[in-house]
Amino acid sequence: MQSVLDRALDCVAGALALEKTAAPTGVVLHRSPAFGRLQLAYQGFEFSSTVPSGVRFEMLTDATVVEIDTRLIAIPPPGATSPGTVFDLVVDGELRDPVVTDARTPVLPDLATGAFEADPGRHTTLRFPVGPDAGERRVEIWLPVAAALTLLDVRVPDGASLRPAPPAGPLWVHHGSSISQCAEAGRPTGTWPALVSRAAGRSLVNLGLAGQCNLDPFMARAIRDLPAAAISLELGINVVNADSMRERTFVPAFHGFLDTIRDGHPDTPVLIVTPIVCPAAEERPGPMLVDPTGRACAVNRPPELGAGALSVRRIRELLAQHVELRRKHGDDRLHLVHGTELFGYGDVGDLPDGLHPNAAGYARIADRFLPLAFDEGGALTAGPAAL
Repeated sequence: MQSVLDRALDCVAGALALEKTAAPTGVVLHRSPAFGRLQLAYQGFEFSSTVPSGVRFEMLTDATVVEIDTRLIAIPPPGATSPGTVFDLVVDGELRDPVVTDARTPVLPDLATGAFEADPGRHTTLRFPVGPDAGERRVEIWLPVAAALTLLDVRVPDGASLRPAPPAGPLWVHHGSSISQCAEAGRPTGTWPALVSRAAGRSLVNLGLAGQCNLDPFMARAIRDLPAAAISLELGINVVNADSMRERTFVPAFHGFLDTIRDGHPDTPVLIVTPIVCPAAEERPGPMLVDPTGRACAVNRPPELGAGALSVRRIRELLAQHVELRRKHGDDRLHLVHGTELFGYGDVGDLPDGLHPNAAGYARIADRFLPLAFDEGGALTAGPAAL
């Protein structure tokens, strides 16, 4: 086998930045810009950025097998047994059986600060059987949705070739929370953004960062600078979860986020997705914690501290109101879909922790989002339920 790491890095799709690391020596495929991580200096954000949900290799190769060396770090879901870290293989559009490993280092973050300590993780080698020699094929390897990954090496058989494949279609950039990262999806191609992108013929950049969708200006600048043909933003739930904003700051932050994106994309369709159902916080503001049973719960606060605090219901009202305001002032390429149209009270049976859908729930979101967002030609639009 021969190392083709440098050529493989040219085949990476869905990442914003490639960062070389010294301990261990390798490459991290970040889903956020380096200048933003430097500004924020927050370990929870750094971890979410290194979880490569939606990141994949897209290569043209005549290799019969591809080997990848990685180190993996994962946060175990509360009260649940993880099935392991899952990778997906797609050959000429055909989804193959997943490749699964248990070789990862678990960490438990401090819920109050988001900080944690972890060793670099265990080295593991994964083999992706492309199949008998049949000439050059399009091969996609989709990376995990629930574990931070450091890439150590990529190998193919001696004499095999490897080069970047063309994009699967026009670029769709999506930003959101853990409900867009989809750690519970079960496999990388099972996240709702991945399901939608493959069905719509779109090349995906999934900037769904668990716990970290707080209208950060540097994320707006990153989206502004991408050659996106379509943009969607799943907003609000992390603002409630962290109690990071009151109404007075949320509204101008939302407009500022969109203003920055519009600086680079004055005519690109942008779709705002409000929060899906969250029973614990529909009428109560955050912050939210996890109770001993592993379910999301809102923290009690004295009424005198509640002025301007944001519940999920109020977030939806504000997003709808201010999308309509921008549309009235000429931004007719801005659209809105309520998250409850995608996943509502009738779906809470697939919301095991009261906050995150399970794999079946994410598949349902994809089925509902696709006709609301993309027309049959793959163009971002807004269906009859959108506004």
